[in-house]
Amino acid sequence: MVDRRDFLRGTTLGLAAAGLTPPPADAQQPSPYHNVEPARFGRKKGARGTKGMVICSHPIATRAGVNVLRAGGNACDAALCTSVAQTVLEPHMTSITGVLSMLHFEAATGTTTYVNGGMNAPLAGLPGFSAADLATGRGIGVPGFWAGFEAALARHGSKPKRELVGPAIHFARNGFPIHPFLYAAMFEHLDTIGSTEAGRRIFMPDGALIPPGAILKQTEAADTLERLVEEGNRYFYHGEFARKFSEVTKAAGGVITEEDFARYQVRWQEPARSSYRGYQIAASPIPDNGGTHLIEALNMFELLDIPKWGPPTDSPETLYHMVRINNEVMEAGGRQTDPTSHPVPLELIVSKEYAKIRLDLLRMQDVSEPAKTAPPAGSNHVTAVDARGNVATILHSAMASGWTNGLFTLGVSIVASGGHFLRVMPRPGDRASAYVGPNIIFRNGKPVLASGSPSVSLIANILQNIVNHLDFGMPLEASVHRPRFGGWATARPGHNYVEADLDESVRNAVAKRGIRFHVVSPWHFYNGSFEGIAIDPTTGVMTACGDPRRNAVAEAV
Repeated sequence: MVDRRDFLRGTTLGLAAAGLTPPPADAQQPSPYHNVEPARFGRKKGARGTKGMVICSHPIATRAGVNVLRAGGNACDAALCTSVAQTVLEPHMTSITGVLSMLHFEAATGTTTYVNGGMNAPLAGLPGFSAADLATGRGIGVPGFWAGFEAALARHGSKPKRELVGPAIHFARNGFPIHPFLYAAMFEHLDTIGSTEAGRRIFMPDGALIPPGAILKQTEAADTLERLVEEGNRYFYHGEFARKFSEVTKAAGGVITEEDFARYQVRWQEPARSSYRGYQIAASPIPDNGGTHLIEALNMFELLDIPKWGPPTDSPETLYHMVRINNEVMEAGGRQTDPTSHPVPLELIVSKEYAKIRLDLLRMQDVSEPAKTAPPAGSNHVTAVDARGNVATILHSAMASGWTNGLFTLGVSIVASGGHFLRVMPRPGDRASAYVGPNIIFRNGKPVLASGSPSVSLIANILQNIVNHLDFGMPLEASVHRPRFGGWATARPGHNYVEADLDESVRNAVAKRGIRFHVVSPWHFYNGSFEGIAIDPTTGVMTACGDPRRNAVAEAV
């Protein structure tokens, strides 16, 4: 365990934001962040409770969300607090210049809503866009994170904004220890971090990269978050932030303007819906098409005898079909664009009839090579459930590898979210399509599993854990530690990731049928992080477990 008393002891803002009264200066009370699990990869312990739960990919952020629940906040409050804290604690994965979308279930009314805070393409257009643009101002989308945060809080939250953003401000201003994953990303992207004075000021204050375990402070980001607490969207979309962001982007060859910011709007959408073996599913709708892909795949799984064959770790038949179906829905999704300007027949795509046709066509075809372009790494997911049964599950993301372009404004990185334009280019001003997969599974109207995942393998990750849990009754703690196959390998086009400890005889049997695997280490970080919470609809007991492939931790109230 890591004792983090010094983070918040005596810090009025941090403790008040956690819903606690600051102790006297001479008090020896532990802070609300004492005994937090270390931020590490590897085997995790499961969590269990009935009064609320949060899971995400950083233990301090998880604790921040749990503290909100303890202070009387609801699932939306906890998920939003956790998300904005992660922009500080995991700046290589997410940023307020990225995206935020939330699927929410309200227990009192039984209603499920979805808010899309994805990124827009700039109004000026990006003719001739290519991967080379990601290192410049042209590789940037119009951000939706803060608009998504504000909209979700206004409709579903119950706590003041300052209380929810307070932990993020504290960790930015007072610092936190650099964890190994963050340091690895900093080291990998040292050339871009160090290319600007703004990057050096944050990560190289003494002329060299801050080492692991040292305290990282982001005081300019703290100031920016303070302004967002006070001024919100006025500051971000109609004020100084929009102006400074546009200036930096333009100086680096980009075309985003203050008009792009001023016209940005979140979208409240009806979730995509279907069923699976007697369960009901609600998931993210297009253009956040990860949720529809989950439904498309599960519709095809339902036509297979997976419960008889066995889990994908044990059955070559299950593994073969799951890989093929995963690749099919991801490749088809690469042709879907913003439905507001290019209608996409959602009802057809998620229908059982379409699933049968697709499965029949797959069976008569040879194995096709996965698409050559994988989406870039860099995302976070958080799921929260409160004691009243409300559920919030959020994907928020840089939509890019960390610091791809080395650009910063007002203490925060300007992320290269335009990497998703390489998959399918939106029309100027339209919303990008992205693999964003918040989902909630119900039994007789009650949530039994809420989940999501980051990374290039998020669809494959979620599907395997859903099947393990629903079809085989596998506890989430057991499921997340099982070997896993993943999405398209960035280093080996035409191959799918598979972890080395997935039974070699199973892998070889599938490979003989034409599936090409890129074998990687066990618990490989490109295979996602299952941020899922299971809920027993009879007892209300919640269970979850941090995925060993990230720093993830689940914690109950």
